[in-house]
Amino acid sequence: MDSNPYVNINFVDLLQSQQDTSSIPFLTTQATEGINFQQETSSGRKERRTWSPTDDIVLISSWLNMRKDPLVGNEQRSIAFWKRIAAYFAASPKLAGSEKRESSHCKQRWHRINDLVSKFCGAYEAATIEKSSGQNENDVLKLAHEIFFTNYKKKFTLEHAWKELRNDQKWCDFSTAKTGSAC
Repeated sequence: MDSNPYVNINFVDLLQSQQDTSSIPFLTTQATEGINFQQETSSGRKERRTWSPTDDIVLISSWLNMRKDPLVGNEQRSIAFWKRIAAYFAASPKLAGSEKRESSHCKQRWHRINDLVSKFCGAYEAATIEKSSGQNENDVLKLAHEIFFTNYKKKFTLEHAWKELRNDQKWCDFSTAKTGSAC
């Protein structure tokens, strides 16, 4: 017979034998005996909703209007700002009858729009610089899409948002910083 009592036990049992808490199972199958591992029911969680181009346009409009509000301006907390945007978004007649979106959803979507539109502005600026004689606006836009795809390995699907935002001062600054011309 072996004189070593730890020969036939695994690492977890060895670790457990060295601890004082022998009544509490540690990383063993005993800890999972009473737990039911069934999938969460669908009634406890809402289905994910996609954002339509109309939703995006209303969100952009909400953000632009709340940002320019002289009564509140930038003297408000982020939570209050996004709650006001969500309320403005929900009150839009373009979205009548649709389910209300929470402020956190509006914030997440806005940040995604802002990020991708800013990146596309850079691609559009590069396409404008490469513009040759005889090319029209559609040619430049097509080249901007190609540049965006080359840089980020995905298609730019928010052209509707870019068209709404491209003439706003924040996005105008992308083109005026390098070329010196106005939007």
